[in-house]
Amino acid sequence: MLDMAKDAARVQIQGAAPGTKFLILTSDRPLSYQPMPVEKAVGALNAVDITSVSRNASSVFSTVQGLMQSEAAEGADLYYYSDFQRNAFPAQASEGQLNQVKFHGIPVRTDVASNVFIDTAFLTSPVLHTNQSNRLVVRSKLVGKGSGDAPVVQLSINGQVKTAASLSFDEKNESTDTLSFQVNTAGWQRLMLTVADAAVRYDDTFRITARSASNLSVLVLNESQPNPYIQAAFRAYNGFRMDQKKTSEQADWKQYNLIIFNGITRVDEALGKRVAEALQQGQSICIFPGRTTNLDALNTGLSRIGDIRFTGVDTAMQTAATLQQGSELVRDLFERIPENVQLPVANWHYNIRAGLSANQQSILSFRNGDPLLAQYSPSRGKLYLASTSADLQSGNFPGSYFFAPFLYQMTAQSKGGDVYAITAGEALPVYLPMTNAGERNMVHLYADGVDIIPPQRPSGAGLDVYLAQAVQQPGFYTLAASGADSTAIALNQNRAESYLELWNLDKLKENWSGSNIMWSQDASVVAGAGQHTDSSFPLWKVCVILALLMLAAESYLLAAANRNQTVAPQ
Repeated sequence: MLDMAKDAARVQIQGAAPGTKFLILTSDRPLSYQPMPVEKAVGALNAVDITSVSRNASSVFSTVQGLMQSEAAEGADLYYYSDFQRNAFPAQASEGQLNQVKFHGIPVRTDVASNVFIDTAFLTSPVLHTNQSNRLVVRSKLVGKGSGDAPVVQLSINGQVKTAASLSFDEKNESTDTLSFQVNTAGWQRLMLTVADAAVRYDDTFRITARSASNLSVLVLNESQPNPYIQAAFRAYNGFRMDQKKTSEQADWKQYNLIIFNGITRVDEALGKRVAEALQQGQSICIFPGRTTNLDALNTGLSRIGDIRFTGVDTAMQTAATLQQGSELVRDLFERIPENVQLPVANWHYNIRAGLSANQQSILSFRNGDPLLAQYSPSRGKLYLASTSADLQSGNFPGSYFFAPFLYQMTAQSKGGDVYAITAGEALPVYLPMTNAGERNMVHLYADGVDIIPPQRPSGAGLDVYLAQAVQQPGFYTLAASGADSTAIALNQNRAESYLELWNLDKLKENWSGSNIMWSQDASVVAGAGQHTDSSFPLWKVCVILALLMLAAESYLLAAANRNQTVAPQ
């Protein structure tokens, strides 16, 4: 389909009047921010190739408007080559986005009967175990009509086939399968799932990297008795080491991923200073306070940590009313939160006040805005502070749906990831716990024939690395700095291009109609479109903008699955 669009666009460009200039847009980025003559436009068009970037029509229209403003142009002719997928092209035209734009829709389509693809996959355990059974849940989907034969999904680890399963799709054309496997060596493992689908191949592979024997460790400091709910929470997951001590005992905090204070009623200056130092080093601290009327005993140490203080006690029983789903504790932790899930109830809670420098984010909060559980970032690390105790006398939070997963997420985030399955084009950074990386020792991204320094910045006790700005080609990559442990990263295609449902062109044309909207049926109709003598760009004879939206990504339909490409930073 990409070749079809390029052929039609090439005919249009070469048939334009002498002196005509062009701008070419793709689903990746504009090939030029300055209008090009015919020869350069054809060369740029010939260089258009497949990409994992997936953009919708709105982003292309915004680019057109921006280019018009930068050129002080009064209008533009937009020739839009696309197959017009439902998930990428709006059902209705937007007057604002087409302001001063003449839209020429040029359908480019082929008959694709069906598509089987791996939508996602995830481990059932937060860590990968060595010499033990691990389970991998695989979600696959079918678009269109199936071939009748049951496709087979195959799991390979480090290039060796481990297991396979036949897919059986339900009435929603979805299949959920669990694959069991075992790894015999420690370190990073490269998991690759493949499904046999002869019709559409570009989304037949899903990659995951996971590190075995990662050893997540937790230190629980109890003011009085150990908390059975905290103990039970970490017993629910294998791969955790939990040590318990009295708050009065000495302990080396640096070896732990999470330090939990349980039932604490006093934070003196010395303890507050030590917590502040741990946060400055990027560690994670969680505090479940005990019930006390001496708030000054708590606030003395909290003032050394940040602008955080307890201002009183609310003895009314209240149910949490809000869950901040954008929080780092919640995001990507649950596959799905039930709509009718019961949020925790507190029989009493402290009133917490924090200044702007504390960077408070309420994760669970009551109707009046008071937090039940909040995250603070006064320095490099994360401080999690509950407003009530972790016992059933204080409420049902310890037995709730969220308690154990929240503690796990607090622990895992402080260490950095042990499982990576990144989506190409994703704006979120990858966190790496690398303390010895800096301006003179940057993290490099490596692959076969690739050595790139991606954008990165300090975050906590490590770095945030922005892969989307450096690579787009799916595959396995390694992130490493000199003298630091390396991290294996798996990059996958955006699955938005796997949903091949197309708009009915007759209905789409009804919704997309007007004096500035025109539709063409084939390349012969648009071949001479550039030969107008009047131009909506007064600075140029004619400006033709060829928006090959989504086709660059969709051309995976014709590309070999293992096609080698050189990956270069943008």
